[in-house]
Amino acid sequence: MPKQKSDLLYSLVQSLTKSEKRHFKLYVNRLASNEDGLFVRLFDLLDQMDSYEEKVILKKLQDLKKRQLSNIKRHLFSQILKSLRLLYANKDQFVRLREQVDYAHILYSKGFYRQSLKMLDRLKQESQKLQDGLNTLHIIEFQKYIEERHITRSRRVKNRMENLLDASDIQRKVVSNTIRLTNLKLKIHGLYIKMGHIRDEKDHFVVKEYFQSSLSGIQTEQLSPRESIFLHQSYMWYYYILLDYNQCYIHAKAWLDLFDTYPEMIDRDPDLYMRGYSYTLSLLYYQKKKKPFYRHLKAFEEYSDRAMRDFNENSKIINFIYLYSAKINAAILRGDYHEGIKIVPYILKQLKKYQLQLDPHRNMVFNYKIAWLYFGAESYDRCIEHCNRIINQKHDYLRADLQCYARLLHLMAHYELHHTELLPYLIQSVKRFFIKMDDLNSVQKRLLHFLSKYRYITSKKEEKHAFMELQKDISVLYEHPYEKRAFQHLDIMFWIEKKIRQ
Repeated sequence: MPKQKSDLLYSLVQSLTKSEKRHFKLYVNRLASNEDGLFVRLFDLLDQMDSYEEKVILKKLQDLKKRQLSNIKRHLFSQILKSLRLLYANKDQFVRLREQVDYAHILYSKGFYRQSLKMLDRLKQESQKLQDGLNTLHIIEFQKYIEERHITRSRRVKNRMENLLDASDIQRKVVSNTIRLTNLKLKIHGLYIKMGHIRDEKDHFVVKEYFQSSLSGIQTEQLSPRESIFLHQSYMWYYYILLDYNQCYIHAKAWLDLFDTYPEMIDRDPDLYMRGYSYTLSLLYYQKKKKPFYRHLKAFEEYSDRAMRDFNENSKIINFIYLYSAKINAAILRGDYHEGIKIVPYILKQLKKYQLQLDPHRNMVFNYKIAWLYFGAESYDRCIEHCNRIINQKHDYLRADLQCYARLLHLMAHYELHHTELLPYLIQSVKRFFIKMDDLNSVQKRLLHFLSKYRYITSKKEEKHAFMELQKDISVLYEHPYEKRAFQHLDIMFWIEKKIRQ
């Protein structure tokens, strides 16, 4: 699904809930500068518009000159964010903490040094409970700043300065290690987005060397729960790229278990918790472990039902992505493709709703999963439609592996529709794309050869025999360590067995 161009201010206004709009109106009514109300009228107009049209705005607000529009928009954008900050100051612990730190700065600027230090002591404890390393370090450094510049009564407290310096040094090491861990996580995740899974021994060596060199210098002992999660994330992506799903699952499950051990972390970071559920479910799906998959999916759905009312917009988007991806996988695991198709209209509606927030990668994955549902349900035209959404998108640098399998699924759907005249051209196009992406494995080669050779088959008996021969060829590759990715993305054995049974 292509990302439509839009105006950021318009998108922000459209994303506001009824309570957020009501709060904004109450907020602006208290502004002394709100004499002409021009930016409020602009807000009302943007709220009513179906799409952003600058010409419509200038026509509706005739006292607004074109040269004024950018300044009015900027002012409105700023006021909306200020209103939201006030609204969520008591709902978001991190926003409230940063607000309180700002108050401590204000007290200091007014010359209330001891009062500022007292407030910072309390905020430091809160920040440590939240495992907010950077804010904790900022608070400690601000305390040092005050103590260094002013003679305060706190110096009379025994070991006050020594404890403050020790805390600063400890927190500096924690923050440094956290930064290295998050860097490692982003590096290895970025490597996967760029190259996908390993294809051969050379890829295995490159990924292993890259990961181990990035891991060097990182402290892995005595980690906080949050640091431990970052480390498990890094190892999970590392083994995921290596196609070692067993080790990958161990780290994903350890990540999820940390939240069960420290349940207070769930409210602090529900997005990270849901990501842990998502990867645990995905790895159970890849290994076709049905019972634990359904058990974890049920637990995830129950959590979603309980927590949804407290989610912010970002958490709602993340919940949609992970939960409905898992629901599609559940339908595929059960082999109930027609049941899976029932949730497709809702998924497409949500993809449209969040089109400005979702990246091309997310859309690509959903379209591929939906295409596979339609293929399994023998709705080949709809399968082709969703494959085309991937094939025709312009981000050919992104998930080359998934783009390749979308083209193979596209060919399989055309084969089922008996498009014998079209197949030769499509096959040549797919081969050229594979050469360009340098991503042609043994499973792909055999499937392309099969489709090229048997596209003119008309006899059911002959077709069955051809698929039995293909089954022998593919079965040999099923246990090959570097061919797993082909069966993960394209369940070709399901298709072959289905054709043989017909």
